[in-house]
Amino acid sequence: MDYLKSFAISAAGMSAERTRVEVAALNLANANTAAEAGAVFRPLRAVVQATPLGSGASIGPGTFDDLVGHGLYSPSVRIEPTAREPRRVHEPGHPLADASGFVSYPAIDAATEMVSMMAATRAYEANVAALNAARTVAMKSLDIGA
Repeated sequence: MDYLKSFAISAAGMSAERTRVEVAALNLANANTAAEAGAVFRPLRAVVQATPLGSGASIGPGTFDDLVGHGLYSPSVRIEPTAREPRRVHEPGHPLADASGFVSYPAIDAATEMVSMMAATRAYEANVAALNAARTVAMKSLDIGA
């Protein structure tokens, strides 16, 4: 088995999870950012999509190495805004209040963002553990071969 492919799988997973953590942190940082109705920060989502296997043809039973060779180790990550409407809070004394006294804030749920951040952190840690396990196996195989 080519150990570089195992390392690439873990590295791609760590990269995707790092992006998810960064997006959640950006959303949390802007959760209480007031703005005029048209300029409100839109919450973002990191969408991780697996790269299609091969050329779209069905892959029959094969070895793990065969499946890895068809591109399983390169997910793509898109960052896209959500379509949620801003939340409006009645604060008549606020400098950014509209004519009826409402201020627009991003529709960000702090609890959801924290759960997303914790899940991404745990997945990142799992990828680090898999990378370390592959490294250990590679090192042991070198010891056996020597």
